[in-house]
Amino acid sequence: VQLQAYGGGLVQAGGSLRLSCATSEFTVDVYAIGWFRQAPGKEREGVSCISRSDGRTYYADSVKGRFAIFSNKMKNTVYLQMNSLKPEDTAVYYCAARRDSPVGTLWYPLRQISYDYWGQGTLVTVSS
Repeated sequence: VQLQAYGGGLVQAGGSLRLSCATSEFTVDVYAIGWFRQAPGKEREGVSCISRSDGRTYYADSVKGRFAIFSNKMKNTVYLQMNSLKPEDTAVYYCAARRDSPVGTLWYPLRQISYDYWGQGTLVTVSS
């Protein structure tokens, strides 16, 4: 599975950006797509996730109510709509894919260890 994240840029605080994560054509075994971010000097953290099977979504507390994740299956693309951006949202954003796993497998939607494939990052800079 190949992933490509894009859509980052410079935006003022309070503004919006939409990130896109395009997946390769052969994605039949992808169970979920997640977004992560890494700010300078900090560890990578989970931001949001969407299950491709039932559309269930997950969000980090820091972005709830401001970010929304959704997918366009026809385009094999997952989006992260980011509203009311804050300077602390500044980071390199990555998308990742989790392979399908047996029913009942325990996994953590916002933890890196749950994902098998990673795309390159896209930089989001929020100015104050």
